[in-house]
Amino acid sequence: MTDEHPQVAALLARSHRLGADPRNTNYAGGNTSAKAAVPDPVTGDDVELMWVKGSGGDLGTLTTGGLAALRVDRLRALRARYPGVEREDEMVEAFDHCLHGRGWLPGGEGTAPSIDTAMHGLLDAAHVDHLHPDSGIALACAADGERLTAECFGDTVAWVPWRRPGFQLGLDIAAVKDANPRAIGCVLGGHGITAWGDTAEECERNSLHIIRTAEAFLAERGKAEPFGPVRPGYEPLHEDARRERAAALAPVLRGLASTDHPQVGHFTDTEPVLDFLARTEHPRLAALGTSCPDHFLRTKVRPLVLDLPPDTPYGETVARLRELHEAYRADYRAYYERHAGPGSPAMRGADPAVVLVPGVGMFSYGRAKQTARVAGEFYLNAVNVMRGAEAVSSYAPIEEPEKFRIEYWELEEAKLRRMPAPKPLATRVALVTGGGSGIGRAIAHRLAAEGACVVVADRDAESAATVAGELGGPDTAVPVTVDVTSEEQVDAALRESVLAFGGVDLVVNNAGISLSKPLLETTAEDWDRQHSIMARGSFLTSRAAARVLTAQGMGGDIVYIASKNGVVAGPDNIAYGAAKADQSHQVRLLAAELGAHGIRVNGINPDGVVRGSGIFAGGWGAQRAAVYGVEEEKLGEFYAGRTLLKREVLPEHVANAVFALTGGDLTHTTGAHLPVDAGVAAAFLR
Repeated sequence: MTDEHPQVAALLARSHRLGADPRNTNYAGGNTSAKAAVPDPVTGDDVELMWVKGSGGDLGTLTTGGLAALRVDRLRALRARYPGVEREDEMVEAFDHCLHGRGWLPGGEGTAPSIDTAMHGLLDAAHVDHLHPDSGIALACAADGERLTAECFGDTVAWVPWRRPGFQLGLDIAAVKDANPRAIGCVLGGHGITAWGDTAEECERNSLHIIRTAEAFLAERGKAEPFGPVRPGYEPLHEDARRERAAALAPVLRGLASTDHPQVGHFTDTEPVLDFLARTEHPRLAALGTSCPDHFLRTKVRPLVLDLPPDTPYGETVARLRELHEAYRADYRAYYERHAGPGSPAMRGADPAVVLVPGVGMFSYGRAKQTARVAGEFYLNAVNVMRGAEAVSSYAPIEEPEKFRIEYWELEEAKLRRMPAPKPLATRVALVTGGGSGIGRAIAHRLAAEGACVVVADRDAESAATVAGELGGPDTAVPVTVDVTSEEQVDAALRESVLAFGGVDLVVNNAGISLSKPLLETTAEDWDRQHSIMARGSFLTSRAAARVLTAQGMGGDIVYIASKNGVVAGPDNIAYGAAKADQSHQVRLLAAELGAHGIRVNGINPDGVVRGSGIFAGGWGAQRAAVYGVEEEKLGEFYAGRTLLKREVLPEHVANAVFALTGGDLTHTTGAHLPVDAGVAAAFLR
C-alpha cells in the first residue's frame, strides 16, 4: 500500500485534535483506532483491518509510524486461545501474529501493538477512543464513582470496575457495550474513559461529550473548596521570593532525587499546584498517591511532601528534606518488599519522582528533561483528578497491590529494555558561556548531540536564543542572557539554569574577547576589559557553579577554554596572554580546592581558531594578521603552517576536546590542560 487509506488519515486527524487539548488526555496517554475493509494483497478478497496507536507515542503528534495494523478476524479469534486473567500478558505476544504486514502502512512503517489493543479490537465498533481526561478519571477515582457516572450520564455511559489494562479489560468493555445498546462509551474505574462510534466523527463527538459533560457535572455539583481551607502560613511566596527559594532548593533536591540514578529536574509553580499545597487536605491526598496507571508509572505511587511552611529558614528546610528523603526511601523499599514476588523485576530505585514544597511549587525528575517535565504534568493531572473527586465525593485511588502490579509489570519492564542505550552525557546539564557563536556554539552543539541539556549563556540574547533553538528547544536547551563580568548576572544565570533543568553538572568557561596591541599602546582600559571578561568572568562563573555543584553532591566538571597564549609569549599580546595565563592557573587552583567534592577542573589550550570564531571576526584576526605580516584571509593557513601537524584548528576541534574531558573516559583527570593546537612546540607543557 503506497497511498494513505482514508480511514488512516481520518484516524490521525482525530487523534491530533484530541491530543492537542490537555483536557482530553495527558501526554502519551490513551490510544485511538479505526477499522475498515481493504483488499488483501494476496487473495484479493476484502479483509477487515484495524489501525491502532501502538506502544509509546503521543496522540497529538501521532504518525503512521506510530500505528499498528492488525487483522480483526485473527485478533478476535484469540478469544478462543485466551488462557485467563492470570496469564493475560501472554496475549501481547499473540498480537504480533495478528499483524497484517508492515506494508499496510505508508512507507512500510508501523510499531508494536500495545496492551490496549484488545480494548479496540474486541469492541464491535468501527472507531474507538481510549482517553485519560482529568474529568473522566475524577469520576473513575471517586469513592462512589459508579453512582456518580449514572447520575452524570444516565444509561448513555456505562461503568466498568477497575481492571488492569489487558485482554480481560477488552472482553469486559465488549460485554458492557453489548449489554448497553444506548451507551456511547464507558468510564473505567480507576483508569479513564473509552468511547466508540460508527464513524470517526461520531467517535470523536462521543469522546468530547463524555469529557465535557463530566467537566460540567463536577463544576455544577462540586463544593467550592474540595481541598479544604487555606492553611495559615502555607500561602505561596511572592513570585521573586518563590523562585529564589526554588533555585536555592533545586540542587539539593536534585542530588537527593539522584541518589540511585542521575536525574534531570523540572520546576512547576503554576496556580493549581500552589493552591493545592496551600490547602489543609493536601498531606492526606498526596499520601493516597496517584491512581490512573499512566500517572503513577511516571510519578511513582506518591510524592515526597515537605511538611514545613515556606518561610522556614533555609538550613532547617534542607535538614528536614534530607530526613524526609531517608524516610521516603525506607517506605518505598518496604512497599516493594510487601508486594514483590519471585518473578518481579528488581527495584528500579527508591528516590521520589515528584517533590512538593508548599509555598514554592513542585519539582519533578526523570532520565531526561522531557521525562521530568511530563512527570510534573502528570502529577498536575492527578491534582485535577483529586479536586474533581473530592468536589463530589472522596478521592479513592486503586489499592496499593494493584499499583505495584502496574509499576512493576513485566510488560513495562520490557519497554524499558527496548529503550536505546543512553548517550554519554545523558542526564547531565551543561552551561556554556559565550555559547551564542564561534567556539561556544560548537561546544553547545557537541554537548547536546552527546545527550546533555545545555544552557546557552551569552551577552547577546538573540544569538543565545538562536543556538538554543538549533539544539531543539526547551527540553534540550535554554538561552540565558548574561554579561560574565557582572556578579549579579552570573548568579542569575545559574538560578535560571537550575530552574530550567534542576541543577548544573558541566560548566564551560568560554566567553572571551581579544585585543592585539604592543605594550606601549595597551591602555589600562584594554587590560581591564580583557581581564574582566576572561579572568574575572571565569572566576565568577566557576564560583557560582561551585555553589550549585557542591549543593548537589553529584560531582561535576568545570572546563576553561584557555589558550596556548597562556603558555607561549607571543608578540603584541600582553593583555590577552596575561588574562589567559590567569585562567590557566585558575584551573590548577580550583582543581586542588574542589577535588574533595568530586568536581574536576580542566583546561583546553587551542591555537588561534580563525574560521567560525567570533573573536577573530571582531577585529582580532586583522590585528594578528598585521602582527605576522600576512593577509587576514590567509591567517588560518599561516597558523596551520607553523604547527607540527600542518592543520588548522576549527571550533569543532575545541568542542571535541570538551567532550573528551567530560564524556566519561577521563574520570581520573583533573588540573590538566589539553592542547588543541595541531602541535605548537613552544606551547608544550613542562
